[in-house]
Amino acid sequence: MSTQTILITGAAKRLGAEITRTLHAAGANVLLHYRSSETDALALAAALNALRPDSAATVQADLCATEALPRFVDAAVKVFGRLDALVNNASSFFPTPVGCIDEAAWNDLIGSNLKGPLFLSQAAAPHLLAARGAIVNITDIHAEWPLKNYPLYCAAKAGLLGLTRALALELAPEVRVNAVAPGPIAWPEDGAFDVDARAKIVSRTLLKRQGEPADIARSVRFLIYDAPYVTGQVLNVDGGRSAHL
Repeated sequence: MSTQTILITGAAKRLGAEITRTLHAAGANVLLHYRSSETDALALAAALNALRPDSAATVQADLCATEALPRFVDAAVKVFGRLDALVNNASSFFPTPVGCIDEAAWNDLIGSNLKGPLFLSQAAAPHLLAARGAIVNITDIHAEWPLKNYPLYCAAKAGLLGLTRALALELAPEVRVNAVAPGPIAWPEDGAFDVDARAKIVSRTLLKRQGEPADIARSVRFLIYDAPYVTGQVLNVDGGRSAHL
């Protein structure tokens, strides 16, 4: 069987980097998308290529520049000659309380969490159809159970959840489309959740602990490699928090 090629958006840091490392360890050639984190992306690709030569490459794009995405996908596919899976991980996250929402926030949050994944998936669809491949979207448990002060982010992720199911219908039977919805895994880097807030959130999980990026990465790997009869589904990886939100 030919080595699969997987494109991961927002692959340079945090969850994206862990997903990339896990899929690479599973044997995939990986395309690391980044927007501005070039140094991190190049360092991760170099580390992966040291483990397995010519198995990782970086590709830069602003996913909100929709008119450029078909060219971006074509250029990415040329690196390894095929595309078997797409992981829509890139995301913006910041509060937008009602009364403070403006068009810039709309363009950022909807663009990164919904518009980008839609148009990138559309551009990648011909290659994924040919490969009988897969798409995995990284949503959020707050797509279904909103988080106070984050209405726009929650709406964007709710759109991505709906898009997951719609694309599963549109691209069937050749392409499977699923989502992974993280719970308390990797806290925002802006300090929006202090120690007490984090402890309160974790206390509401059934497992009473914070998850790890590896929990998300393993779930993505499962949906790409080990779930041939699963499509149109959302896997909540949240320690049971959504069971009693």
